[in-house]
Amino acid sequence: MKSVQEQMDIIRRGAVEILVESELEEKLAASIKTGVPLRIKAGFDPTAPDLHLGHTVLIQKLKQFQDLGHEVCFLIGDFTGMIGDPTGKNETRKPLTREQVLQNAETYKEQVFKILDPQKTRVVFNSTWMGPMSASDLIGLAARYTVARMLERDDFHKRFTGQQPIAIHEFLYPLVQGYDSVALKSDVELGGTDQKFNLLVGRELQRQEGQRPQSILTMPLLEGLDGVNKMSKSLNNYIGITEPPKEIYGKTMSISDELMVRYYELLSDVDLATLEKIRNGVAGQPAGAHPMESKKALARELVARFHGAEAARQAEEDFVQQFKQKEIPDDIPLLKMPSSGPVWICRLLTDAGLTSSNGEARRMVVQGGVKIDGEKVGDADLEVAARGEVVVQVGKRRFARIVFGGN
Repeated sequence: MKSVQEQMDIIRRGAVEILVESELEEKLAASIKTGVPLRIKAGFDPTAPDLHLGHTVLIQKLKQFQDLGHEVCFLIGDFTGMIGDPTGKNETRKPLTREQVLQNAETYKEQVFKILDPQKTRVVFNSTWMGPMSASDLIGLAARYTVARMLERDDFHKRFTGQQPIAIHEFLYPLVQGYDSVALKSDVELGGTDQKFNLLVGRELQRQEGQRPQSILTMPLLEGLDGVNKMSKSLNNYIGITEPPKEIYGKTMSISDELMVRYYELLSDVDLATLEKIRNGVAGQPAGAHPMESKKALARELVARFHGAEAARQAEEDFVQQFKQKEIPDDIPLLKMPSSGPVWICRLLTDAGLTSSNGEARRMVVQGGVKIDGEKVGDADLEVAARGEVVVQVGKRRFARIVFGGN
């Protein structure tokens, strides 16, 4: 096994918080000494059948623990899924039926094994220990936490102070998730930053049971393609892992260079040295990797992960061919512009240095010599939405890749 320091360097990658870091180091040292792997737990409620890259941030971290030789428990919350986790919600979430939960759970298993090694992954369902609980057992579990402590959870507190309803069964969710840690005797639990309260409940219940409290590692919520909001299907800023190879490749190529580094950190298998080289390339350091080539490599890696190496090769070939058809070179200047609101097309061209004046810009538009993302602009009064990233072309040889919201 790797040393404690080597393991911690990998574990810290992309993490928001580790509680308590010194405890985790002690557990790793004991694991190395005894040869007994740590038990790593992450729970997933099968609330939807299809996963996107945002869901895989935790799974990727589980894979890192797995590669370090530790035991990974992929917990499917078939019992908690029927309660409905209110995390991040301002209203009660509608519980799923038993049939919906089981159907989604099967789909989850198929998808996560594109990342995790199925031979080294322990898949568990929390209905295994929660289902046999009697009413008196559940009341005993509920007695372990006070209402005051539950209202410390941010979403409960906001709903309570905002006089929005909170159903009694919702208070059971953190307790059941916490009891999962007791049942599994987990050494480490992973979760998103929005799960911190629930993870801490697990530590407390383990302490009450006489177990050594689990260490907690929280991971960030992945930004979507817009680089601002959390990746979400409802915002249409997501990359679904079951999408066609061409879609995954093309969407990955559309992200900004800064967001690409974030995706590398949270989603890629590249080592820390390669990650630093990619980061330096975006920062313009001489020893860095070229951002465009790095982005292609990331797109290939993601497509290959979910569809295989041949599909990745074909997706890249199709993308390059499409780029050539639009006569857009691979290596074009990158400009960052503020995103304070829509930008007049002529002002955009002038500020980007593609035209010498607004008058020249207007003439180029009228003459049909201006394209945005390969599409000809016919309106000289067009207001361009200042969000995301666009490729602007003036004439045959003047190009700029503009990222809005950059500093």
